[in-house]
Amino acid sequence: MKNGVQIGVIGGGSWATALVKIITENNTKVHWYMRSEYAIEHIKKESHNPNYLSSVELHLDLLELTSDINEVAESSDVLIFAIPSAFLYSELEKMTVPIKEQTVFSAIKGIVPETGLIVGEHFHKKHNVPFTNIGVITGPCHAEEVALERLSYLTIACADEDKAENLANVLKNKYIRTKVSDDIIGTEYAAMLKNIYAIAAGIANGLGYGDNFQSVLMSNAIREMKRFIDRIYKMKRNINNSAYLGDLLVTGYSSFSRNRMFGTMIGKGYTVKSAMLEMKMVAEGYYATKSAQALIAKLERKSKTPIINAVHKILYEHKDPKKTFEKLTEKLD
Repeated sequence: MKNGVQIGVIGGGSWATALVKIITENNTKVHWYMRSEYAIEHIKKESHNPNYLSSVELHLDLLELTSDINEVAESSDVLIFAIPSAFLYSELEKMTVPIKEQTVFSAIKGIVPETGLIVGEHFHKKHNVPFTNIGVITGPCHAEEVALERLSYLTIACADEDKAENLANVLKNKYIRTKVSDDIIGTEYAAMLKNIYAIAAGIANGLGYGDNFQSVLMSNAIREMKRFIDRIYKMKRNINNSAYLGDLLVTGYSSFSRNRMFGTMIGKGYTVKSAMLEMKMVAEGYYATKSAQALIAKLERKSKTPIINAVHKILYEHKDPKKTFEKLTEKLD
């Protein structure tokens, strides 16, 4: 970005830590908010996040750490939010500083449960941030592979192409390739929906379905995703690009995917509560499923979404996973 532009990262989890690592690789300073005072003090002493990606050595000389979200909001021209969507609303309630003048990028792969809005829409409607100041950072890219410096790809979406290009340059390094897009709504909905499909893939895995079925499930999922997104906001987009299909595949198949893990546990007979307690992590797709189903019900012309419907029945209507998937297999091709 241009010299003097200040970047803030909001969040203390694995993806926030990965983004801080990526940004500081280019000798760029980061104002970093995390709510845990313990984590902040540990990082200052040991140069590692004690809770997430603990193998990553952080550049302390490029970090301004604080547990005051307003301090980061005031100090930053560009704010990157990397908080689980389930906690975004409560964290933003702490913010008293207006952010309508800042550029806000969402690295959140979910939907705000309290409002049922994707993150960009939430910032626009609830915090008066203009759409031209809102962007999305999407994958396919797992934080764990960033920690290992394995080659990964990011898509930066923003209506203002210059803002997207500027951030793409900040995030680009020897193991991160970047590209830009103007499909803010599509990429953000894709990032939300792929978590639901990853839960479906996990449920199938937990029930004992093999690779042959999972390939059919993912093939149907990308077509379902396209139908859903086109109903929300139709524009020229290639659903086979990495921001859509690539992100879906890595989330549906990777051993690092918490949503797939969550689905696998459900398929094996865990309740939603017991699966979440054992994982000790947030499965964004759980909340996204409820919001997606509510949105489908509101559409004048409903999209054909048998996979989302099946996951909703299992997670929220307490239907038997085995019987629900037996019915789902008849609707796939």
